[in-house]
Amino acid sequence: MRHDSPRRSARRRHPAEPHVPGTSGRLNWLRAAVLGANDGIVSVAGIVVGVAGATVQRGPIFTAGLAGLVAGAVSMALGEFVSVSSQRDSERALLAKERDELTRAPRTELAELTAIYAAKGLSPQTAARVAEELTAHDAFAAHAEAELKIDPGDLANPWHAAAASSVAFTTGALLPLLAILLPPATWRVPVTFVAVLIALSLTGALSARLGGASVRRAVTRVVLGGAAGLALTYGVGHLFGAAID
Repeated sequence: MRHDSPRRSARRRHPAEPHVPGTSGRLNWLRAAVLGANDGIVSVAGIVVGVAGATVQRGPIFTAGLAGLVAGAVSMALGEFVSVSSQRDSERALLAKERDELTRAPRTELAELTAIYAAKGLSPQTAARVAEELTAHDAFAAHAEAELKIDPGDLANPWHAAAASSVAFTTGALLPLLAILLPPATWRVPVTFVAVLIALSLTGALSARLGGASVRRAVTRVVLGGAAGLALTYGVGHLFGAAID
């Protein structure tokens, strides 16, 4: 409301809202972990259910599931490492270029920073004052944030990304592997179906909450997709396994 100061009103509306550096990054990592676990659940569930459609022997099911888990975890780690490394290299190159420009043409860079804040809606005088004060405090950090949208002290670590992705995939993959191996032969596929769909419901709901999306829509989408995928892989294993035997 206009009678109160914006800061006081914001505190009343969002008393527990975090305003600490890195919060957005941590949410992104958590969301990536949830999606990695979801990939592990779906991928390995499809493999073990498909093999279970072809044979009731534990050996082939376990071997296929374990191979899928290891291959998936390695693939996720390598993919994340390459992706984040490329992103980090690009960000470092941009930061190096910005630092060089600040050294060679500080007045031009100050004018650019002023224009950025003016474009956000500040008056020319206020924009100039903000740019000058930020430049006096830390010119490089101010330009990195305003121009490049990069925090120089919080670049993503490719090793952390690779490890997190691999662990998330492995955690998700263990559920269908255990669900298919522990019950008696006649219950393996039904138990795995139920366990996987429950797990997908949980990861879908958590992912939707983290992204601010509709939980019901997300859960419905992921459960229907997972059920269709499991039915398809079981049918493939049953038909082709019988044909090859």
